[in-house]
Amino acid sequence: MKRKTISTISIDTFSILLPSAAISNKAYRGYTFIRVLGITSLTILILIGVAGAAPFAYVTNLGDYDQRSYYYDTNYNGTVPTPNVAVIDTATNNVTARVPVEGWPRDIAVNPAGTKVYVATPGFGPTISVIDIATNTVSATMNVGRYPMQVAVNPAGTKVYVTDRDSTNISVIDTATNTLMEQINVGMITRNVVISPDGKKIYVTNIFNNTTSVIDAITNKVTTTISVGDSPYEVAIAPDGNKVYVINSGSNTVSVIDTTADNVTATVSVGDNPSDIAVSPDVKKAYVTISGNYNDSGNTVSVIDTVNNTVTATVPVGITPLGVAVTPDGKNVYVTNAKSDNVSVIDTDTDTVTATVNAGVHPTNVVIVPPTDSDMTAQSTEETSSSTEDRGIEGTNISSSEEINTVELNNYSGEKNSESGKDNSSNENEPSKNNSTPGFGLLGSLTCLSAGWKLGKR
Repeated sequence: MKRKTISTISIDTFSILLPSAAISNKAYRGYTFIRVLGITSLTILILIGVAGAAPFAYVTNLGDYDQRSYYYDTNYNGTVPTPNVAVIDTATNNVTARVPVEGWPRDIAVNPAGTKVYVATPGFGPTISVIDIATNTVSATMNVGRYPMQVAVNPAGTKVYVTDRDSTNISVIDTATNTLMEQINVGMITRNVVISPDGKKIYVTNIFNNTTSVIDAITNKVTTTISVGDSPYEVAIAPDGNKVYVINSGSNTVSVIDTTADNVTATVSVGDNPSDIAVSPDVKKAYVTISGNYNDSGNTVSVIDTVNNTVTATVPVGITPLGVAVTPDGKNVYVTNAKSDNVSVIDTDTDTVTATVNAGVHPTNVVIVPPTDSDMTAQSTEETSSSTEDRGIEGTNISSSEEINTVELNNYSGEKNSESGKDNSSNENEPSKNNSTPGFGLLGSLTCLSAGWKLGKR
């Protein structure tokens, strides 16, 4: 991987050297005020840079799942693609890294801190792969169940829940030790699992008896069983925790569950063979992937108005769309197209595909990993508050000798962005505009320094 380095900025840049001779209190107050404003402006600049940073989309690719050798020969020089997780920079819609995993990566979830990704990888061994986001490498694997299908992380980030295609149990993993804590017996084979935002309830779909079970997250006991549509597969919970949406692949509907009463309040008809669903951050829309039957009535995404529970738009995407995820700002939706080996990016304002990313062979699911500011914020706090130097003025103990740490970004090289025989968007993999505000740095700093100098002269 190529690495790109963002240049460092020293705190001393904002300091003004004064002679060692004694100076007046008024002049010194001005000097100190300038330093405070300079460091404050740098801190603000750091935070703005983090806030403007784009999230990453992590996409699971089954690789040689269906043995399409003609595709390998054309695009991979005869080599067989292995299962992996592709990392897409949503600012540029380019693949920046690939993380090899064992088995067939199917489902994926990110912890609340944005530091780890958990991948359900059945096939060659019933495992859960843990990807360290900082290094984009597998840091741990765990054997759970017979055939792990779906994975979810609780809001506290302390537990991971895994459903099993061949079992009536849900495995609970301790994230601190990456070990199996216990198993919840649901009494029927489950497909997917989500946890309420308050961490108190667990909702799982039961594909063989057309129900959704509600589990108390404290006691790990089933408290309610809700009848839904035929073959309930995927499930999503609204960010506010008020509604749960269940995909009924057999009846081509979405069941809407009120989480207060835990009953179905609406049923929304969608296209043939719905696959997955995601709810926007403002909970006003839900996006459903429609695979269709034999590709003659699908390859779309249905947009549901969650207030009226009606489909308001149908967006054509790639072939056999499976997974779907919405960015934290609600502006874009990422859709994995299994049979066209790419990811469609939908603009939520216009409900149109604005980019197509060649993610890999047979992409199945996607999760959005938001940027974290923990490292940069901690460093900034240390820079501005760690000094014990006493200048004789209260509240101005500010270190000026340390530098902001270098920030390194991993860039993946060698990716093939061309794809033979596919009808992709004309702006495929076109870099998007940077969301940060670089002009603020110089202008903002000069403004702060000027204001401080004027105040110091008074």
